[in-house]
Amino acid sequence: MKNTIKQLREWQGISQVNLALICDVSRQTINAIENNKYDPSLQLAFDIAKYLNVRIDEVFINEEEDGK
Repeated sequence: MKNTIKQLREWQGISQVNLALICDVSRQTINAIENNKYDPSLQLAFDIAKYLNVRIDEVFINEEEDGK
């Protein structure tokens, strides 16, 4: 599963630290998710999408469904 967290976060001027704080996780967790080294829990995925003010399917893309 790939994601657009880094692009969305940077476009909105949000740091990894701020996103981590609002989602109650470490900055390292956000970094690992952005680099596709960790898949977040469903709750964390929804929290990230909510804070970035986008739909969850705009943040997380299933590579199998995307055909890539």
